This record gives sequence, structure tokens and C-alpha cells, in this order.
Amino acid sequence: MKGAFNRGNGKFGIFIIFIASLTILFTLSLVQAQDLKTIKLPTVNKNRGSSLMDALSKKASAQSWSDKDISMQDLSDLLWAAAGINRPDNKKRTYSSAMNTQDVDVYVFMKDGVYIYDYANHALNPVISGDHRADIGNSMSMGGGGGMPSGGPSGGTPGAAPAAGGQGSAPAGAGQAGGAPGGAPAGAAPAGAGGGAKTANFPVDLLLVSEPTKYRAGDDALKKEWGAFSAGIITQNVMLFCAANDFGTRPRAAFDKAKMRTLLKLKDTQNPVIELPIGYPQK
Repeated sequence: MKGAFNRGNGKFGIFIIFIASLTILFTLSLVQAQDLKTIKLPTVNKNRGSSLMDALSKKASAQSWSDKDISMQDLSDLLWAAAGINRPDNKKRTYSSAMNTQDVDVYVFMKDGVYIYDYANHALNPVISGDHRADIGNSMSMGGGGGMPSGGPSGGTPGAAPAAGGQGSAPAGAGQAGGAPGGAPAGAAPAGAGGGAKTANFPVDLLLVSEPTKYRAGDDALKKEWGAFSAGIITQNVMLFCAANDFGTRPRAAFDKAKMRTLLKLKDTQNPVIELPIGYPQK
């Protein structure tokens, strides 16, 4: 009986240690998440940048960029150009959306964590702590789980961006040297569904996520298409800002959508559309 009691006592002790370990891990993760605070962005500088025609002449998808941190002023101006409020009287923004639905959220991946752009307060609200730039920047899914829908134009890779020049094609430069259309630029770490390198070679990564259910009309397919248009307009805003202010960016649609939904705890109805790694030019 004594031996059976001791064995039972040992199992109970192991159970207590297991519960204590889980409690410690949960507490540590909670503390880590609480470390992230809302970031109030600086006042936007609307007098910067080159002319529109000059920006168009330089607009291209970056092949490489510096890993130097982006200043808060530059990030502030970039996010406002992407999707900020430019008409305060009626809360309308720098991008168009059908029925003024404003269905796209901008997630900002940085070294300390992932934030969501709060356009109403021009601030960054924390979503998840930790450096997850490589989780999106080095993940690629060319099938139904990520990238563009399959069945693109003849000659394209299923699930990839359409061939350049075709209807709905990726922005200029996408799909050039550096891998699959919309994929990693030349010299970047190898990509694979589920992740790649442990670090990212760019300081900031934007993820545009549409919520098609916000549209008040149209069937599901049409709502998803409208959401993709909205994300495309934001992408052009970002690319023009980058070209006018000597930044590098590259729109990519071939990333692991399922992984991003899990990481960011997105709803099933939310649709991650485009990723935009951003940085200063590599010297």
C-alpha cells in the first residue's frame, strides 16, 4: 500500500509541476503582450517628396533594401499616404473603396511586434508581440492557401500573380528577377510555405487585409473582388510614396494566408491580400 501511495504521490507531483509550468508560460506571454503599447504617430508632413511625375518615373519593385530602422516620422507619413484620413470633415481617406466601405485594415510588422494602423487616431494599436516579419516575409504559398487565385492567364503559375502586362497584372517589376511572381527579391532568403529564415532583411512589412462582409451589396465573389481593388489602390499609394521619398518596396501576393490568419487571429471572413516589405535603399 505504501508503494502504491508513493507512486500516486509521484504522479500528483508531476501533475503539479506541469500545471505550474503552464502557469509560468502563460504569465510570461501575458507580460510580453502587455509590453506593447499604442504608438501615437507624429503629425504628418504633407510637404515632402518629389513631384508625381518624378515619382512615376522612378516607381519600381525593389530588389533589395537596407535593414536600417524606419523613423517614426517616415512611418507616420507612409501610413497616412497609404490609408490615412485626408478629408477630416467627412472622415474620408486616401484610398477609394466601393460604397466608401473602407474595408481594408493595414497591419504593420516591426521588430517588437505587429500593430494595426488606427487611421482615426493616426496611431498604431498593438496586435501581437515579437518579431514576426520573417513569418510573412519568408513564407510563400503558391496554391489555394495564399497568393492570387488559380487559373490565371496562360503562361502564369497557378496561384501566382498574372503575367506582367495582362489584365489585373501585378505592379511594374513584380515577378522579375528574384523568383516567382510576387515572390522574394533577388538575394533574399529562400522561401517556403511555413516559413524560411529566422530574420527579415527589411525593417517594416505591411499586410493589407480586406473584410468583404462590410460591403452592403453584391455576392461573396464580387465583395472579395472589390476588397482586392481597395488593397490594390492602397498598394499604389504606398509605391508612389516610396518612389517620391527614396524608399524601396515590393508588392507580394504569394504568402501563406492560412499562417497569417492564425498568427493574427483573423476572422474567417477576413482576406489577407497583399504584403508590402518596406525599407530604405541599400547603399
